[in-house]
Amino acid sequence: MKLDILVLAVHPDDAELGCSGTILKHIAAGKKVGIVDFTRGELGTRGTAETRDAEAADSAQILGLHARENLRFRDAFFKNDEAHQLEVVRMIRKYQPEIVFSNALRDRHPDHGKAGDLANDACFLAGLPKIETALDGVAQEAWRPRLILQYIQDQYIQPDIIVDITPYIETKIQSIKAFKTQFYTPGVDGPATYISSPDFFESVIGRAREFGKSIGATYGEGFTSRKLLGIDNLFDLR
Repeated sequence: MKLDILVLAVHPDDAELGCSGTILKHIAAGKKVGIVDFTRGELGTRGTAETRDAEAADSAQILGLHARENLRFRDAFFKNDEAHQLEVVRMIRKYQPEIVFSNALRDRHPDHGKAGDLANDACFLAGLPKIETALDGVAQEAWRPRLILQYIQDQYIQPDIIVDITPYIETKIQSIKAFKTQFYTPGVDGPATYISSPDFFESVIGRAREFGKSIGATYGEGFTSRKLLGIDNLFDLR
């Protein structure tokens, strides 16, 4: 299945936190969107790999995703090396997305920056015909996305572009709350963590309000780009 947008996320719930409003907006516009999670988040303090699998599936239903896969890299111990790059290249060539979203290039969690670099490197390598990959025994064609954007996660980073997600903020929160073991959920017990406090959702909404205010909207999601972005019509800008 060819996708319009492929989201690469090191942990299940990263995509939901970083860009689920933008996912919802583009699916509503008729675009095909999928997520490839790198790890199962098995080193998280709360929950298990199995519960994260189930929660990711629940969130995929809420978002209306066209595909979701998990590469089962080792949480925290994966590397940006040839073996891991080739696995990501296979996914890029499988789905042939026009646009890729990836983890922030720097953040509080070291996996985020490492995964952001891995995603960016793999997007470039996927376009080199002399790098040979196969899926289910069938050789893949080279494919390079035309745009790579990094979503902004825990640490504030000045965005290069902001997407108005105002109509989708409630569903965004629902998709995050699908990860019941990770975030505050009445009746679900577990050790207290940085993200399990009820106040954490306030910070998510606050960030969305901050980005939205910058473009004259109520809620927004911000993205960075490693390359300059161009437009055809200045009147399309807010």
